[in-house]
Amino acid sequence: MSEPGPAARRAAETVSLARFLAATRAEGPGERTAIWVQGCAIRCPGCFNPQLWSFRGGTRVSPVELARRVLDAGTDGLTLLGGEPFDQAAALARVAAAVSAAGRSVMTFTGYTRAQLAAAVDAGRDDVAALLAATDLLVAGPFQADRIDTNRPWVGSTNQEFVLLSDRFPGLLDELSGSPDRVEVTVDRAGRIAVNGWAELDALDELLAGLRR
Repeated sequence: MSEPGPAARRAAETVSLARFLAATRAEGPGERTAIWVQGCAIRCPGCFNPQLWSFRGGTRVSPVELARRVLDAGTDGLTLLGGEPFDQAAALARVAAAVSAAGRSVMTFTGYTRAQLAAAVDAGRDDVAALLAATDLLVAGPFQADRIDTNRPWVGSTNQEFVLLSDRFPGLLDELSGSPDRVEVTVDRAGRIAVNGWAELDALDELLAGLRR
């Protein structure tokens, strides 16, 4: 994980938001509000969201406004996805801290490994430390297309690690193999289709083909 440059430090005052979903049951335990950020330096081959790799695009939103939108949704908590949340750690740490202070849980997905995050904290990355401190459940590790996980929910490959950073989810690790994966498909009034959750590409193609009939 590289040290953020001047442009990234200036952008720390806002979140580059790709998508905001007020309520979902496909992106973590319980009903959650999900935020996908724009931009990822990792770029795993076979990524489910390659359109979120570029740091161009997205909508700039202040952490205060984004936290307000999360809390107004009234769900059990917040899930951060991307893109790569830790590439925007400073701004997202402020969002996560506000959500946590209101008694809601925070789940963060990252393509960085636990070792990479620990090394960044040891190197003085206060922004990484702050986002970790506000996270209850971390899912860490890059997606590996040759190690598809069909047993655990929410993750794509077997190398990805669930890490409990608080006592918010007691027993969750023991229950993972019995928790179903969910895929949610929404169609807006203009006919645009949005998908969230995890599904193998062949199954997803079959599902979407059925919707077009």
